[in-house]
Order: sequence, then C-alpha cells, then structure tokens
Amino acid sequence: MAVAIRVENLTKKYILRHEGGQKYVALRDVLTGSVKKAIKGEITLPSKEEFYALNNVSFELQQGERVGIIGRNGAGKSTLLKVLSRITEPTSGRISIKGRVASLLEVGTGFHPELTGRENIFLNGSILGMSKREIQSKFDEIVAFAEVERFLDTPVKRYSSGMYVRLAFAVAAHLEPEILIVDEVLAVGDSEFQKKCLGKMQDVSSSGRTVLFVSHNMAAIQNLCDKAIFLKKGEVQTIGGAEEVISTYLKSTAEVQTIDLADRKDRSGNGLIRFQSVELIDENGNAVQSLHCGKKAIIRIHFDRKENAAVNNLHVAIGIDNDMGQRITQMNNEVTDQIFNNVRSNSIDLIVDDLPLKHGLYSFVLYSTVNNEISDWIQNAGSFHVESGDFYHTGKLPPEGQGNVLIKYSFQLK
Repeated sequence: MAVAIRVENLTKKYILRHEGGQKYVALRDVLTGSVKKAIKGEITLPSKEEFYALNNVSFELQQGERVGIIGRNGAGKSTLLKVLSRITEPTSGRISIKGRVASLLEVGTGFHPELTGRENIFLNGSILGMSKREIQSKFDEIVAFAEVERFLDTPVKRYSSGMYVRLAFAVAAHLEPEILIVDEVLAVGDSEFQKKCLGKMQDVSSSGRTVLFVSHNMAAIQNLCDKAIFLKKGEVQTIGGAEEVISTYLKSTAEVQTIDLADRKDRSGNGLIRFQSVELIDENGNAVQSLHCGKKAIIRIHFDRKENAAVNNLHVAIGIDNDMGQRITQMNNEVTDQIFNNVRSNSIDLIVDDLPLKHGLYSFVLYSTVNNEISDWIQNAGSFHVESGDFYHTGKLPPEGQGNVLIKYSFQLK
C-alpha cells in the first residue's frame, strides 16, 4: 500500500513574549507604561518564552487509512492539521504528502465571505485543481448533501455557523481529494448531519482516499477510524489501533482530571469568574468520591469572582459526557429560569434528585457567562464515578450495557 503522508521530526515552535511577568497587557498600558519608564530611565525588555506546539512528531499513514487524532485541548492536534494543510509553516522537520488535500479546520476556512455559496463551490474546486466541468458534475450532489439550496446565491457571510459547516464539509468531501482533513468543526452541526458526515468519510476512505479526523468524541473516532494517534503536549504518546489508543487516552485523562481547576491553563473566557474546584455531595450533605444512581446528588462548583466584586446575570452550565466522550446531557440555570444577580457567593450547587445515570465513569465540561459574555470555560474539567443503585425503587438494579441514562416510566395493559 502506498504511503499518503510521511511526517519526520516535525516541530512547531512559538515565541511567547511577557511584559513584567504579565501574560496579557493592553496596548494603552504598554504605551503609557513605556512613557513613564522612559522618563524614569527604567525601560526593560519583555521576557521571552519558547512554546512547542509540536515537538519532534513522526508518523507514516498509508493510502486509504482512516486516522483519528486525539488528545486534550492544547495537545497540538489543530496545529498538526494546519501544518499538514500548509496553512502554517513548521519550524523544523519534513512532511511528504502524496495527493490533493482538502481541509475543514474551522468555520470560515477556505470560503470567501463576500461570495455566494455557488461561487465558493467553484472557487474551492479550482483551488483543488479541478476543471469547471468536473466541479459541475459534482455540483448537485454537493448542494443536496449540504441542504442549502435556498441560500445558494446568498453571500456565505450571512450563513449561520451550521449552514457554513454543512456547505464547507460537502465541498471538501465531494470534490475528490486524495486526502481529507477534518477538525472538531463538525461539532457545530446537528447530530443527524454529523451522522451523514461520518458516513461520507467512510465512503471517502473506502474509495482509497485517506481521512484524518480530530474529535473529542471517542465513539465517533472508534466508529470511523481504524487507526489513531494520541498527542500530549505536542508529542506523540501512542500510535496504533483506534480502540487501543482510545483506551490509553481515557486512562491518561482520568489521571489528569484530578488537577485542581485553579491551576488549569487550557481554559477560555474573560475571567470575571473562574472555576476553582468541584465537590460531590451526597443526599446527607457529605462530601463523597462517587455518586449513587437513584439517590439525590449535589455537584458543588466553587469559583472566584474578579476583584471579589458582585456578579450580575450569571449563567453556569455543566455538560456531562460518558466514558467515550459522547454528550449525555447539559444542565444550566438559564433553562430552569434561575437567573442569578448580585452574586456575592463563591459557590453554586447543582442539585439532581434521583440521579438518572447508570454505573460508570463520567466526565464533565464547565461553562459560565456573565452578562452574556463567556467568563470561564473548561473542557474535560473533571470526572466522577456513579455507583449502581435502585433507581426504580423496586429492589432491582437496571441491566448493564443498555445506555447511560435512566427514565422513569410504567406500563399499562389495555
């Protein structure tokens, strides 16, 4: 089998500059501070720090392989795809690619916002080296797959993010590239469209073309990919069969998730509040290591307020995933119409009566907004175990292997 991609000792280094030990400094502060220091004769040069997004990465992929790239946020997954797509230049190392590459890395990549959907289809085809006739032969198929026929002659800058992704994926997958590279951007689409995309990527690889797929959804990786690469801090940890690599990754994340949230760097938001830690509380008010199915459960989220100020219009959400990274549910106080204003507390309780989760390991995402602006957002914020319990209060435990969530129900004979 022919080699589609060969990567040898690939390194991507960035230089981070820090002013006076501060990571982020506003332009006005730089200007006014420099003037003051110049008057006092105290000008100092900013410190520099080397950051390796990728460090000595090497691997080889065969033509027709479906390869998943997995790892936590900041592991270097997206940087690797950008280098392979020739969007970013490597610092050192060598890449050999055989065939045309179509990439879908983030919403907006590859489309001209002022052009219509129709015009962007032809533009992307031309970039891939296809003739007008070849693009026309695929045109109807692309439009049908993307489900954007009504908006075909509308500038794509007016598309919703979902429409944008549908059309971008349809173009990338249908214009017959030898190598298809897809980032987590598919998470923007709805579940039905994600299924269509996974099916299409399987079709692409079965026709002898290579697929690289980045996702936090381990079930999607497992279903689509026969091979996987696990990246951690810019370095390759494991390469091998998808199931084996996923197992290694899940064990490593369970270890990492014991880190105090106050020390987490892979977070985003303006910092008006910052999550510090999470406690599990049982029905008796005791801190516990695991929760019980069918019992009252409290997830207590501790946070700091910037300069200890009162916070208004606070929304907090927690998304719960199963051990394969599939989102099971999301809970937030906006849906329950519990809007918190003049918040002076430093913790909030999420209370679940009759916990409907079956026995197993679950991970969670924490997300907050203040006045509709993201304040703190941490992926893979932690994990917890749920022990088996008498959810139906019948003395019988629910059967294993039948999904993660339990529903209260009854039968009636008519």
